[in-house]
Amino acid sequence: MSDKKVTGSAYIEKTHFWGRIFSVIAFFVLMAVPTLITVHYDAHPTFHQIFDGFVSVALIFWTAAILEIAVYAPMLGTGASYLSFVTGNTTNLKLPCVLNARETAKPKPGTDEDEVVSTIAVATSTIVTTVILAVGVLALSPILPKITAKGSVFAPAFNQVLPALFGALGAGYFAKHWRISFVPILTAVVALIFDGYLG
Repeated sequence: MSDKKVTGSAYIEKTHFWGRIFSVIAFFVLMAVPTLITVHYDAHPTFHQIFDGFVSVALIFWTAAILEIAVYAPMLGTGASYLSFVTGNTTNLKLPCVLNARETAKPKPGTDEDEVVSTIAVATSTIVTTVILAVGVLALSPILPKITAKGSVFAPAFNQVLPALFGALGAGYFAKHWRISFVPILTAVVALIFDGYLG
């Protein structure tokens, strides 16, 4: 491959072309999951319920959604950005994998080789994560109904999974980016003053 900058290469143009297509497909696939669940169980949430759920998440992650694109896209490269933003966990997993792969392969920055190394790093980390999650789900499937049953000693803990998950994600984000955390925290406090329950 040549050492020309990736901004005008045919590789980058094709990456953008296919990245946009698969991003749109991924969006509809992700939206299809809750849609099919509501259809299957004939449980159609109201607009107020959807809005409350959206606000609970958006108050924490709206700044991250904007800042991650502005900060991480130039660092990851084109193909790696498309993969990272669809599969998630960019800060804790995808970006460290890209930086480690670049340090090992030592491609010239701004070249097609650099783009390919970044994309392979993100794709590999995504595959490994998916395999590990699949093995965990298959291994826990036989015992999950027993530990989540009403009489189980573990049952109360499972009622706090979502609050614990979003609390941990939010706390980690606020700790790393405390200077820009004031606005979302203040917004959440104001929202909770008017509506003490947003879940």
